[in-house]
Amino acid sequence: MVIVKMQHLVLLVFVALWTVETSLSTPLCTYPPSQWCSSPEVAAQCGVEKQCLEFSGLHKPHTAPAPGVEVALYYESLCGGCREFLVLELFPTWLMLAEIMNVTLVPFGNALEKKNGSKYTFECQHGEDECKGNMIETCIMNSSKYAFFIIFCMESSSDVLGSAETCLKLYDPDVKWDTIMSCVNGDEGNKLMHLNAQMTQALQPPHEYVPWVTVNGKHTDDIQDKAMASLFNMVCSLYMGDKPPACSGGKKSKPKNYC
Repeated sequence: MVIVKMQHLVLLVFVALWTVETSLSTPLCTYPPSQWCSSPEVAAQCGVEKQCLEFSGLHKPHTAPAPGVEVALYYESLCGGCREFLVLELFPTWLMLAEIMNVTLVPFGNALEKKNGSKYTFECQHGEDECKGNMIETCIMNSSKYAFFIIFCMESSSDVLGSAETCLKLYDPDVKWDTIMSCVNGDEGNKLMHLNAQMTQALQPPHEYVPWVTVNGKHTDDIQDKAMASLFNMVCSLYMGDKPPACSGGKKSKPKNYC
């Protein structure tokens, strides 16, 4: 099972977005974004003390007893609809609601699996490049705690495969590209992709297309439609604990008088 569990990493992208100008004008900052808030000294060197202080208070772990909403995406790395949902719905929703939701990514989709001796071979809907993309993302999930950021970086790029190494270096420079490719081309990646195939084939009801979304382990046409239309609203409505501030952020009181 390949699962993304990074509830405590939300500040990474927000700090990066908030401090682009600062980082560009601070040549002494030699640390990747993942380490900007690792210590007061690093924050000072990178010019992000204020942002780190703010986010250390805003993103404390949610202590409500209710379990998080489980969202699983069964997808293909080069599927246009899958990329759109991951980039425009799933990742932004997770950034805002990571404290009340868990995300599972399963890159396999409509691929076919065949047993070949002690290994498996795969045939993908969009060709060999898609099979390679699925495998790269699977191996990244197995190796990096920043996997969702890296996969978002890849899927939002015009060249999913070509951007993979750069995205890895940007978000997790401690993981070497050779490590990922060793997984992709070896037994480890083959076994991991077989697990993706098993998870996809075990879906009930069986998947008919991708992106295929399950919420709390269930899939219906209504769940799919609501997730595709506004996953953010869906997660907020399903969470049974105290709602985080983000869930009420879009609600505004109506004026008493109308024109």
